[in-house]
Amino acid sequence: MATTATYTSPPAEKTWQDHLLLNEFYPPLTQDTVRRSPMRELISTVLSHRTTHADEELAYDRMLEAFGDWAGVLAAPTAELAHAIRTTRWPDTQAPRIQEILRRIWAERGGFTLDFLEEWPTERGMQWLNDMPGIGLKTASLVLLFNFRKPVLPVDTHVHRIAQRVGMIGPKASADKAHQVLLEQLPKDSLVLLNFHKHNYWHGQRVCLYAKPDCLKCPLKGFCNYYLEHYGPATEEALAATPKKWDPDWGALPH
Repeated sequence: MATTATYTSPPAEKTWQDHLLLNEFYPPLTQDTVRRSPMRELISTVLSHRTTHADEELAYDRMLEAFGDWAGVLAAPTAELAHAIRTTRWPDTQAPRIQEILRRIWAERGGFTLDFLEEWPTERGMQWLNDMPGIGLKTASLVLLFNFRKPVLPVDTHVHRIAQRVGMIGPKASADKAHQVLLEQLPKDSLVLLNFHKHNYWHGQRVCLYAKPDCLKCPLKGFCNYYLEHYGPATEEALAATPKKWDPDWGALPH
């Protein structure tokens, strides 16, 4: 797909063109895409903070193997829970945090479920989740978007980095600010937001890396500020040589 955006395009146009190009570059997701149950999404995202996906999964599995279910996790000695999730970055902090989250859910809902968020307005659900210890905009948005198809946009480090490099947000905009700015630039369509988040997440994991971005492979080079700064304006030859689709031979896409 030829892009209409240029290096001087407004941020909103760059954001939309990013979505269109990456939606062709990577496999599109459907409304049926659900990574995991709401409770698992919530607790796993807490465990994932500055932790690899493999270590997060290991911590989650060990926690449930050790304590059986959410009631068991809540009743567990906190030190034993911290030991079970020791592959996370800060187990001694995360263990009491997880138990407090579970305690509040049980006290308010009478069970370990988040299904009620399906019926709640987006703003109410976001506020309720954000009131939990250790739950910020990213985690709340992930739960509401992936599990309940609410029109919100999670901004993790990869989405944030790409948005800054391309020029969708200002160079000093925080991740929390980016949640608001990017959401205002995109349709309030959960499928668009799901694909925008996931495709930019994949792009940050596989192409627009923190240390050594693979700009030659990137379909965003025709309007990316980072590319312009480091390589100059993309030539017709560079654009023509840019892959149009992700090649599975380059490696599996992240979860």
